[in-house]
Amino acid sequence: MNGTNDRRSPPPGPRAEGELEDEVSAPEDAAEPRRPPIHVLEGNTLRTRLTRSLGVHYPFVSAGMAFVALPPLVIAVSEAGGVGMLGAAPEPASALRARLRDIQAGTRRPYGVDFIIDRARQGDLTTREHVDACLEARVPVVAFHWNLPPSDWVRDLRAVGTKVWVQVGSVEAARAALALGLDGVIAQGRQAGGHNRGTTPTLKLVRELRGVVGELPLLAAGGIADGLSAARALFHGADGVWVGTRMVASVEAYAHPGYKQKLVEGDTRDSDFTTLFGPEWPDQRQRVLRNRVVREWVGREDRVPGTPLDTIGTTRLLPGVPDGDVPYTLPRFSAFVPTPDTTGDLEEMNLPASGASMARIESILPAGQLVVEMMEGAHRLLANPYELEADADDGERG
Repeated sequence: MNGTNDRRSPPPGPRAEGELEDEVSAPEDAAEPRRPPIHVLEGNTLRTRLTRSLGVHYPFVSAGMAFVALPPLVIAVSEAGGVGMLGAAPEPASALRARLRDIQAGTRRPYGVDFIIDRARQGDLTTREHVDACLEARVPVVAFHWNLPPSDWVRDLRAVGTKVWVQVGSVEAARAALALGLDGVIAQGRQAGGHNRGTTPTLKLVRELRGVVGELPLLAAGGIADGLSAARALFHGADGVWVGTRMVASVEAYAHPGYKQKLVEGDTRDSDFTTLFGPEWPDQRQRVLRNRVVREWVGREDRVPGTPLDTIGTTRLLPGVPDGDVPYTLPRFSAFVPTPDTTGDLEEMNLPASGASMARIESILPAGQLVVEMMEGAHRLLANPYELEADADDGERG
């Protein structure tokens, strides 16, 4: 980065691109030491390492959410100036190839694919064949989550120009990931919805990781759903924001309408951690919306029947893929997220959600509008960032 803002002084006056502003030292009698300065490119507080790395207008990335973040959402976000991420659900590589073709037909702007690294009951969630599909398509960004990918995957992706990111929830996990050779790190705070091992609030984690990742782009994930929360993340050291729950409540997200509406109606304390869901991928920690089944079983997950006999509805797999639309009966406690193809009682289903984000969601809007409004709102706040000084990890419990 080539400019600094000491977080307290008024925004600096104009100076030449590339000129460094001197850091402002705290008075000797200051009650508290100042935090390290935020670095921004002069003239536009939203030009960051992330925007320079990918050549995008906004430091905004839509989280790659399985079942929900399909090509229409990816395209809408990328066309609006952010980076749309495809959520790689447990689908064969042939389905991934079809989705990549759809994305490339809809946008020429940077986009990405988000993979989960783990083994479920049906096998590995991400395989070498999935990575090969990304290599063939020259996908601009590939992100990995949960566990670390094999080093040869990272090496081969980077060799064709793909940026490789890893999502982590701690300094220790970040150090292990960096040893693979990366192009970016996603700091997943405890407020983040969905599969989440984090125990550190988002802004605190961002500050901890800023010195660890060095000059690599660092994204903040968890509780970011409007201009204020985005501005705070950038102010506290992030180079971009990774936005999930807010984007589920978008027009283009492939989520069940009732699920979207529950996010609009939810508030800070309406989410919780649980390992309840997942005969398909058991014992995985998630932050979810506190619907009836979560309230009934939270804290008692060890008593959940090992082989659920009841069913809670039906859905269809591989929507939008040639020869797709495979029917699937949802067992009780299914990890699958409800989509427009799902029937059944949403009070019995897995609804990933961040309470901190739900507190900021007021309506279901087009994804492109969300990107622009959030980023322009953050831009205005960062121009005069006095109210961003506080360490406000809103909704830490949500």
